[in-house]
Amino acid sequence: MGSNNNDMREVRLGDEDERKIEMDRPPLSPTPGKAAAQDLAAPQSLEKQKSQILGAVSFYFFISISLVFLNKAIMKNYKFELPLFITWYQQVVSLVCIYLLGIFGRSYSVISFIPPFEFRTIVAKDIMPLTTVLIGMISFNNLCLQYVEVSFYQVARSLSICFSILLTYLILGQKTSQKAILACGLVFLGFVLGSLGEVNFSWLGVIFGIASSMFVALYSIYVKKVLPYVEGNEWKLMAYNTTLSIPMLFPLVLLNGEIGRLQEEPVASDPNFWVVMTITGVFGYLISVAIFMQIKHTSPLTNTISGTVKACVQTILAVVIWGNEITGTNAMGIGLVIAGSFWYSMIRYSEMRK
Repeated sequence: MGSNNNDMREVRLGDEDERKIEMDRPPLSPTPGKAAAQDLAAPQSLEKQKSQILGAVSFYFFISISLVFLNKAIMKNYKFELPLFITWYQQVVSLVCIYLLGIFGRSYSVISFIPPFEFRTIVAKDIMPLTTVLIGMISFNNLCLQYVEVSFYQVARSLSICFSILLTYLILGQKTSQKAILACGLVFLGFVLGSLGEVNFSWLGVIFGIASSMFVALYSIYVKKVLPYVEGNEWKLMAYNTTLSIPMLFPLVLLNGEIGRLQEEPVASDPNFWVVMTITGVFGYLISVAIFMQIKHTSPLTNTISGTVKACVQTILAVVIWGNEITGTNAMGIGLVIAGSFWYSMIRYSEMRK
């Protein structure tokens, strides 16, 4: 931008009169040919913008829903019930993606926003507490999915909003508006009704879902504290988090006995299974790219609406694909959770604009 302006206003440094004339000269009116070209370019630019928005939202929908269903398919279809190992393996795949895309980002403008991979021990020490929270979040997330149906998954993990309000007050001392608290109450009511109406109710699934919700809220709070250590770059933060999570998560996999059980799993010798596992790991990384692209090409409001619609579509697909049974009470709970989450997001969006 700066060089273009300088080119338009190029003057000889020693001639003040000519400089003044050049600076004061009114902009030239576009020629009829240029005006016509601009008129033609305007709708084309608008069409391009619409295509980018549609592409970003569609990409987010596809990756986000596919990730949930792929994880559930691994546990249900392949009967591979090693959630911590699945989480660990996905982190390994994500690290490979981070490294490769960091290299490709130098050559391809589409992914130029992804910086080259870096890892410095002094920075890693500051990031480590956040990585501990991340491990809790993603581990309990997969543990929850192991014990609940996909249709109930949204409800089981819905209390992140409530935990966010509570922990923001306890840790940061920040109060939340009454409207946001009412929206949180609606979500909690939906959680209770959804749990009471769930046909295949699992206490373990609900407990893991609540734990996942708490870590999601903690992560959103602590991420703001550590971003300055990586110059405010969330992609660098992801690289550090992923790199640290692999050695930190592995002892938990060992303690849970999943490495020993892995050797006994019949599917462990099936190449197709490892292809699905690897694809799931790639999708686990791409969800971050999808969220970034959606925020970049749309507004925060569109991002909020998109997340709400995705939750509805995910629930409907769970009923169609998995045949999950939904009772009237369960359906009401799911509806209240989605409506309350949407209302809360709208309130926060409105408050941020003020």
